[in-house]
Amino acid sequence: MAYLLHDAWDYYNKTMENGDRRVQEWPLMQGPGPTITICLSYVYFDKVLGPAIMKNRDPLNMRWLMVAYNFFMVFVSIYIFVRLGFLGWFGKFNYRCQPVDYSDSPDATEMAHLAWWYYISKFVEFTDTIFFVLRKKFGHISTLHVIHHGVMPMSVWWGVKFTPGGHSTFFAFVNSLVHILMYIYYGLAAVGPHMYKYLWWKKYMTGIQMVQFIMIFVHSFQLLFRECDYPKGFMWWIGFHAVLFWFLFWDFYKNAYGKPKKMETTLSNGNKHMANGKANGIVNGLIKENCIHQNGSIQKNGLHKRHEYSSNGVSINGKTHDL
Repeated sequence: MAYLLHDAWDYYNKTMENGDRRVQEWPLMQGPGPTITICLSYVYFDKVLGPAIMKNRDPLNMRWLMVAYNFFMVFVSIYIFVRLGFLGWFGKFNYRCQPVDYSDSPDATEMAHLAWWYYISKFVEFTDTIFFVLRKKFGHISTLHVIHHGVMPMSVWWGVKFTPGGHSTFFAFVNSLVHILMYIYYGLAAVGPHMYKYLWWKKYMTGIQMVQFIMIFVHSFQLLFRECDYPKGFMWWIGFHAVLFWFLFWDFYKNAYGKPKKMETTLSNGNKHMANGKANGIVNGLIKENCIHQNGSIQKNGLHKRHEYSSNGVSINGKTHDL
């Protein structure tokens, strides 16, 4: 057993030594331990510590802090998207095969720095869930939400450590574009209910997320069919994550939008019960301020409140549940 542990430790050290020398001394880049610890702490806080702290406390009113946070993330996403574009993906890079430039040239060095900042931004996005906890929206901390946020820093760490440039950065390029739209949506939703009339495109955000993962999947696995001086292991790593998240988001999409007719029928029946209840002076034995409780939600005057605050204003993309 000691021999096996010694071999495993030697293999780990050699693997870490093969990382990009440029990032070796950067914060959190010496090994995966700190990143794993932060991600596990995030999950523990979301599921155990946070709910325990808030159990006997009132939900916090954080509307304008949420607005500021979301538009800050819009700025971060725009910066990363634009810089990745000008450094490569707006025309300099080859979409079919782009090897990693490990040189100390200004463009290659800035690309590595952008990859590291993209990695750091995945930690900042933990704030999405912290808002849920502090506002006691525990039902919004779904499996999709926790997996998506909890896995991403660790996934990106390997890319920054070994391939901070080239083909790998297409993921960050596309994901940053999607996050520009996503955080604009959340920022507007957090302003208040009077903004909901401008947010008719909520449903399409999930679709955009899913298209993103298809693009990343195709871009990664195309290397199976052509020669490219790019590590095949990272082709599988990125492609696997694209497939995993596509199925997770598809499951969310089906649950959120897959049965609109049934919902409409339910609401219609609720209206009929309301009308009958008013006529007879009773709705299943209970009348209270023209409201009924149906399927776990409050329906007032036959109308269902379609939008609901989340930590980022409304629920979407795993923020009741988003990447």
